[in-house]
Amino acid sequence: MGSVLAGVLQLVALIGALALVHAPAGGYMAKVYSSRRHLRVERWIYRAVGADPDTEMRWPAYLRGVLAFSVAGVLFLYLLQRLQGVLPGSLGFSSVNPAQSFNTAVSFVTNTNWQSYYGEQTMGHVVQTAGLAVQNFVSAAVGMAVAVALVRGFARSRSGELGNFWADLVRGTLRVLVPAAVLGALVLVACGAIQNFSGIHEVGQFPGGAQQWNGGAVASQEAIKELGTNGGGYFNANSAHPFENPTPFSNLFEIFLILVIPFSLTRTFGLMVGSVRQGYAILAAMAAIWLGFTALMTAAEFSHHGPALQAAGGAMEGKEVRFGVGGSALFAVSTTLTSTGAVDSFHSSYTGLGGGVAMLGMMLGEIAPGGTGSGLYGMLIMAVIAVFLAGLMVGRTPEYLGKKIGAREMKLAACYILVTPALVLVLTAASLALPTPPHSMLNPGAHGFSEVLYAFTSAANNNGSAFAGLNANTDWFNTTTGLAMLLGRFLPMVFVLALAGSLAAQRPVPESAGTLRTGKPLFAGLLVGATLIVTGLTYFPALALGPLAEGLS
Repeated sequence: MGSVLAGVLQLVALIGALALVHAPAGGYMAKVYSSRRHLRVERWIYRAVGADPDTEMRWPAYLRGVLAFSVAGVLFLYLLQRLQGVLPGSLGFSSVNPAQSFNTAVSFVTNTNWQSYYGEQTMGHVVQTAGLAVQNFVSAAVGMAVAVALVRGFARSRSGELGNFWADLVRGTLRVLVPAAVLGALVLVACGAIQNFSGIHEVGQFPGGAQQWNGGAVASQEAIKELGTNGGGYFNANSAHPFENPTPFSNLFEIFLILVIPFSLTRTFGLMVGSVRQGYAILAAMAAIWLGFTALMTAAEFSHHGPALQAAGGAMEGKEVRFGVGGSALFAVSTTLTSTGAVDSFHSSYTGLGGGVAMLGMMLGEIAPGGTGSGLYGMLIMAVIAVFLAGLMVGRTPEYLGKKIGAREMKLAACYILVTPALVLVLTAASLALPTPPHSMLNPGAHGFSEVLYAFTSAANNNGSAFAGLNANTDWFNTTTGLAMLLGRFLPMVFVLALAGSLAAQRPVPESAGTLRTGKPLFAGLLVGATLIVTGLTYFPALALGPLAEGLS
């Protein structure tokens, strides 16, 4: 079987699996977030944190819950790393230095999972399981909670109430992520991923000395790492490591885990707003972008320029022979169009245009299908902008799902769109202008520029993947990427929740002859165009200096 045909068959199998679970998974999540019933274990948690799950919150109270919980998570994870040297199960590793502890704590709490360290040489079992793995669950649940709050903003009227953050957080964790992660971990163990708490052991003698590996609860962390679109791996090689991703089937299964919740949340959205067609329109826009980027990436990596690439059947540098070009390209697109950041190949070794495709996927805001929750609310923000543009073209007041999109709503949507590009471009420019940060670049010229641009794009969009040529473990990059992750995660959430509150307080507007039918294919196409133009062109000058210059040279 040819490598191109193998890649196409993998894509077809993945689409089929996602289609099979779309309706049941989306319907189940709609029931979870609409239920008035509390499980016994959930009531115990509410009593422990002093929360009343039946109290409705307006957007400022909901936001305070998000921020308070996240600040507590950062402090706990920071202290856990700083105390690692005296904790049991540390595998002899010392405490993590302050700058890297701050960066890692922020990274996992913001669902970024940017790693400026070697996992198998830095973190012991306690930090990995009680710290990093826990944040993989709850940071994803926070994103889902904010998305559901925005959906309620569209669904409700004349109330301003968005639900209860603590109830949404607990339900998303216990009823959605935990059972799905358990099933995912069992499949990965069956495929050969390891799951133990063994210490460091030697695996062989080599001319340079013995090679050492440590075990760990890898399969369970790998499952939620992909399912929650987190991305932080137990090992430095991430999902290219055979302990994390042993076979081509496990590779395809991990891509499925990355995409299943973000795509299924469109069904949840449609059910909660009372129109499944609206969910299908959002799904169509997400799927069109994802398929387009998959085709571009695959074409760039299968291009046979030169005898080495012709002999290998594609650009095999930096890719695992177990997965080939097709599986690697599919993983790369899925991980950068979501907020996952896990890698089964190394994006720095991709062709110039292939690396640019991965970078552009993050620059779009990771909305096709995006992260768990963040992809849905990001695409709904783009839908608000799309109906506003349509209203300008036909001279009518823009409406979406029965809500008027006025000056306040557009200001909030515009602020959401502008935050991330400002962080990426300003911090990239500062890093290249100052004398010390450029020393961290492995490569000169356009590729070196791409390393820095990719790093801040990944951090500000809460992705976490890296070009792998940049030495990010410096005080400058640990601090600046940490700030980019914090601001890139929580400032957009402020605008999303404020928009949700504004929409929930409105009276519904009845449809008329001038209302744009947002459940139709025409709107899905308009949404794709608005996404590519409004967000993609923002970065064009920077892309021209990096991956485009490299790819065309």
